[in-house]
Amino acid sequence: MDAQFASARDFILRQGRLLERRLYATRFEGAPATGVIDAIRGYRNDDGGFAHGLEPDKRCPASLPIDVEMALQALVTAGTRDGELVRGACDYLAKIAAAADSGGAVPLAFPVIEDYPRAEHWTDWTYVPSVNPTAGLVGLLHQLGARHPWVDEAAAWCWSQIESDRLPDDVHALSEVFGFLAHMPESDRAEVAAGRVREQLMSTSMFQLDPDAEGYGLSPLSIAPAADSKWRALFSEEVIAAHLDSLQRKQEADGGWPISWEPPSEASRLEWRGIVTLGALRTLTSYGRLG
Repeated sequence: MDAQFASARDFILRQGRLLERRLYATRFEGAPATGVIDAIRGYRNDDGGFAHGLEPDKRCPASLPIDVEMALQALVTAGTRDGELVRGACDYLAKIAAAADSGGAVPLAFPVIEDYPRAEHWTDWTYVPSVNPTAGLVGLLHQLGARHPWVDEAAAWCWSQIESDRLPDDVHALSEVFGFLAHMPESDRAEVAAGRVREQLMSTSMFQLDPDAEGYGLSPLSIAPAADSKWRALFSEEVIAAHLDSLQRKQEADGGWPISWEPPSEASRLEWRGIVTLGALRTLTSYGRLG
């Protein structure tokens, strides 16, 4: 392996939490995905949801949809499925959606997070049912082959939002929409919608088309994080290359990549750095920048 990859590997092994170490071993060293599933189970609650800081910006033991999303993302990253975990997660999301009475949509979190340490941006806006995280959850569940009434109900709700005049003006929500569209069986319908979503994305604050932009935001590599991403063609090859150059430059001396927001603790910071470092390795190797 080249020096930049080796340095990142060392950072994940030294500073990453168990889940990211297991994901690294599965993605890059041929380890079985059972280790990833076992690590995910440690964050699971009896209600089928996930919690305990799986998404590290809030240290809440109660199940939250955002933590379910992180669990599903880990399964997809490992290229594995677990029927029990997925069914339990769907049952949990169905209960949350029914309580919200929003046509199948779920929020990111609930007021219970206020009783625990959390990043400052985790406030009451996260309690509102939205395409973030509903669209992302549905897209992930389609990737995992899930069959559940909530998935169908939530997908119908997401289509109603995407094909209306109510596209969100939020970079994270639009990223979730792209995740949804990439995995819907109605591919022609998704292609039409993607053009409108791209137009909205380009005018949305915190979308950083400039690879040298400072501060927090999402980039084209957030929408097309792998060379075979469905939405890579939404950006020119020059733009993709410039962002890959920028991503390579951002690796720090300890081998890890930085984060650009303030987490609730130093433990959270290291957990996030392990997550983004693994993501950087996946992107840079996919595009042929590291080996």
